[in-house]
Amino acid sequence: MPGSLQDLVVLVSGGTQGVGAGVARAAVSAGAHVVVTGRRAEVGEAFVAELDALGGHPATFVRADVTDVEQARASVAATVERFGRVDGLVNAAGLTDRGTLLDTTPELFDAHVAVNLRAPFFLMQAAVADMVRRGEPGSVVNVITMSAHGGQPYLAPYVASKAGLVGLTKNAAHAHRFDRVRVNGVNIGWTETPGEDETQRRFHGAGDDWLARAAEQLPMGKLGQVEDAARLVVLLLSPESGVVTGSVIDWDQVVPGAHD
Repeated sequence: MPGSLQDLVVLVSGGTQGVGAGVARAAVSAGAHVVVTGRRAEVGEAFVAELDALGGHPATFVRADVTDVEQARASVAATVERFGRVDGLVNAAGLTDRGTLLDTTPELFDAHVAVNLRAPFFLMQAAVADMVRRGEPGSVVNVITMSAHGGQPYLAPYVASKAGLVGLTKNAAHAHRFDRVRVNGVNIGWTETPGEDETQRRFHGAGDDWLARAAEQLPMGKLGQVEDAARLVVLLLSPESGVVTGSVIDWDQVVPGAHD
């Protein structure tokens, strides 16, 4: 959607890989000033160079481990310091390490909460505070998951943290609707990313043909594609999505609650 974010300032946490990287690319193409965060400087700088090659506004990388609340807040502060404001925030950083109800340790549980719930909370806190201080409209999009509906047994701490993010999305949307700050979420379904390939191989013993085999079983004959998800996120960020707030959209080819 060329121009739909023209000259807006958008911060994407976890924006150097996966869905976050796709959102960053789409936001640059839509005319935004894009700031991406990540833990590894060499990855971030290389990705910013890739974004710059798209020909939009020069992108910015801020090194931040979002499990550290102060680093998360500092990424918003760095964005405001450089551009004078933040117009949009996308919480795309995520942890999907496996754990069931019976074998999840407190450490694993806390790690999921730190990335998937606590980080979005305090990033939203900092970004929305800037929007409210300036008295200007803004938009937040939280990248969530279809597993927030219940998920698989081996995703217990992931589901718990992401389901919390669903509630937080609605709470923040309601709290700041008269500030003209819109907060929405996208429940991403099974999507083809390098991270998903690594996950399938690491946790599920998948071979080189796993993607083709999985695609054969899906209604659309393929996994979700990052660029398609990114376009929806950009739409929700942009004024083109109108007044919508507090919505959590299922972006998948499986319909929760439906049965053959």
